[in-house]
Amino acid sequence: MSGDTRKTTASPPTDDRVASRRRFLSSAAVGGAAVAATGLSMPSLATAAGQTRNIRIQTSWQPGTTGYKIFETWCASVKEVTGGELAFQPFPAGSVSGDFQLFDAVRNGVLDAMNLFTTYWVSRMPAAVFLTGFPMGPPHPHHWDMLFYSFGVADIARELYRQQGLEWVGLVHHDMNVIHSKKPISSLKDFEGLKIRMPGGIIAECFAAIGARTTLLPGSEVYPALEKGTIDAADYVGPAVDYDLGFQQVAKYIVMGPTSSPCLHQAVDPMDVAFSRRVWDSLRPQMQELLTDMVNAYSRVHYTGIQEANAASWAKYAEAGVSVTRLPEEDATAFRKVSIPLWFKWANADPMAARIFQKHLALMQDPTVALIDPADIEGFELKL
Repeated sequence: MSGDTRKTTASPPTDDRVASRRRFLSSAAVGGAAVAATGLSMPSLATAAGQTRNIRIQTSWQPGTTGYKIFETWCASVKEVTGGELAFQPFPAGSVSGDFQLFDAVRNGVLDAMNLFTTYWVSRMPAAVFLTGFPMGPPHPHHWDMLFYSFGVADIARELYRQQGLEWVGLVHHDMNVIHSKKPISSLKDFEGLKIRMPGGIIAECFAAIGARTTLLPGSEVYPALEKGTIDAADYVGPAVDYDLGFQQVAKYIVMGPTSSPCLHQAVDPMDVAFSRRVWDSLRPQMQELLTDMVNAYSRVHYTGIQEANAASWAKYAEAGVSVTRLPEEDATAFRKVSIPLWFKWANADPMAARIFQKHLALMQDPTVALIDPADIEGFELKL
């Protein structure tokens, strides 16, 4: 199935009106108005009640969390912003498909679209390792906007997803990831022998390299694993959503990097929105452009909404008796030395990964970003 329809007489929107709406939507989002997330009233795209097509979209966010509430509100705005042409039916994590099977569910028509943590793609599409945060990689959301939209990675992402029968529509910023632990951790040495949930791929390999015992679990299984003591610690998204999920009840320590690098392993953890290619290709080009703008606006509203909730969550953790500990500055330097060889290992294992990582190297050495210099990667070779 690729979307239900309910038909009445329709008056399709004209190209210039769609373009006008797109300009308004983009400028409003840049200016900070939550148009895409709130469904703020705007002139209708259609001149009369028209055909509405239902798009079933599942997210990685669990119900009741800050992330899911923002996603649900954005989905509710789609019908009005598209003038009734489309309606998004939201589903929370695991409700139709497991996170690690979600790409198959969309590709095979069980769902029409997804809002997935891109890191879950790595086992199926190795190049995805560099479409999302990786250890000691670009640490700020604007670096990723530069990477995708100034350095050309968005075009590579579309190419990759089309090979999988999907259409990559846009990046969705959310947060850094934090580590919750049942045991106090004050240095990298404390990770030796620690049973820790990580999202797999290069991140898990970096922690294995410092002696941790890593395991891969979907988000829905992290809380019970901590509660039962199956694992000692877990990486999982940011403080507000983790508080929503009750992590403060089962782990009394939050472990972060030094003040220069608050998150060493996944400082930016982008999600994305992707459609079934069949569904996407069935939409009018003007609607494809409008949805692309809506995803870009959603990214901004999603990110700022989560940061607002994060700011309020720290006092709640303190009240719950959770301690926040920071690793020393020298541990950031040590973790970078562990990470860089693995950057090149993962990049050289897949031609598309190498193409994307070449863009990362250009970004990280750009004078306006200056995350690394040639001495940091001396002796390493990227095989394109």
